[in-house]
Amino acid sequence: MLFSSIPFLFWFLPCVFLLYFIAPCRLKNTVLLFSSLFFYGWGEPKYVVWIVAAIVMGYVFGRLIEHFRNNNRMARLLLVLSVSSSLAIFGYFKYGDFFINNFNAMTGCSVPLLQLALPIGISFYTFQILSYTVDVYRGNVAAQKNFIDLAAYVALFPQLIAGPIVRYSHVANQLKNRTYSVDKAALGMRRFILGLGKKVMVANLLGELCSIFRESNDKSVLFFWLYAVSYALHIYFDFSGYSDMAIGLGRIFGFSFPENFDYPYVSASVTEFWQRWHMSLGSWFRDYVYIPLGGNRVGVLRHLFNIFVVWILTGFWHGAAWNFIVWGLYFAVLLTIEKLWLLKILRVGHVWNHAYVVLLVILSFVIFDAANLGQAFSYIKAMFGAGGYPLISEEFLYYFRSYGVVLMAAALGATPLPKKLWSRVSATSVGGNAAIFVEPLAISAMFVVCTAYLVDGSYNPFLYFRF
Repeated sequence: MLFSSIPFLFWFLPCVFLLYFIAPCRLKNTVLLFSSLFFYGWGEPKYVVWIVAAIVMGYVFGRLIEHFRNNNRMARLLLVLSVSSSLAIFGYFKYGDFFINNFNAMTGCSVPLLQLALPIGISFYTFQILSYTVDVYRGNVAAQKNFIDLAAYVALFPQLIAGPIVRYSHVANQLKNRTYSVDKAALGMRRFILGLGKKVMVANLLGELCSIFRESNDKSVLFFWLYAVSYALHIYFDFSGYSDMAIGLGRIFGFSFPENFDYPYVSASVTEFWQRWHMSLGSWFRDYVYIPLGGNRVGVLRHLFNIFVVWILTGFWHGAAWNFIVWGLYFAVLLTIEKLWLLKILRVGHVWNHAYVVLLVILSFVIFDAANLGQAFSYIKAMFGAGGYPLISEEFLYYFRSYGVVLMAAALGATPLPKKLWSRVSATSVGGNAAIFVEPLAISAMFVVCTAYLVDGSYNPFLYFRF
């Protein structure tokens, strides 16, 4: 079930709201848990077993680690078992066929593939369970004694399938003590509809353009660039739109989830870009991989090694294919260059440093989206005129005219300018009074338009099947 679907918006969500808000406080987490399991099992009910198994293991190991906290050797052994078991399930589903394929290619064997469907959200809930047991081991949080509360945290449907990655330490108190109000619900609904608009009215249209390009037999150099720019904006609006919807739903239910995006395309360096893009994932790798490896408090070579380990893992987390690993290495190299000398130069830039970031990020997403490495490199070569394609084609002209308005709106919306303009207008006496009426009307109109798109059966892909 997708957030951007009619069943979710007009059937599942109203029913959950009704049950949740009529339930007494002691049963609200139970309502959230069973609603989340129903949501998770909508497409593939059999995978509910695996998320429940993951929750049970996290609960048991958390309790045992806390019980043996004074016995450091036993606590460490239990932590290793907890991490290993979570990663084993994760790896079995996500990377089994990748390793078998590569083993067959290297040895000439014909080991049959597992051909398993990837359980939706496994990358996100696995990381949440890992952070929970590690934090219990470190003594940062107390082990959750109420199984329902822990299960509700792990399976919480607003952020289960696309993040943000919410750590237990962030919501531990909120699981028992959270407040509700009409204002919070209104802000949450506003944030949800804005995210829905980003997904349906911008990301889906740009994704449709990318699909048209892939199927085209009339490619040209400029058509490759149109695709690359469209995909970079598509993935931003798709991912940040889902994050907005998750944060909005969380607020309605009384939770405060962390922000996940902060206008990354205005960054003046690749380093800054990754401080603004998918922030919950970046902070997770920082706190549970980078810092335990020594971070930047070690020698230069070890520091560079730590960067490369983190980014290989970051790439591999996104998908079981070599292009994702190369994508991670690509950013490891760029970040290393910036840390060694380029960052000082970028700090004195005004325009060219932003152009540098946008160009390198666009190229990175060509690698990210490719079916394989061969396709990625052929696309990049074609973008720079080395693929034997003409500079311009009829299809490029047609689709550039057809999607030009959406592209310009997306490019503008990827900056904080619209938000700043709205804040300035709202801060005036006239603008503030008008905003009281204009904003709810605009939000309502956006919801109606999104609904019309969805009823029409428009292009509505689910990007996170790959993750």
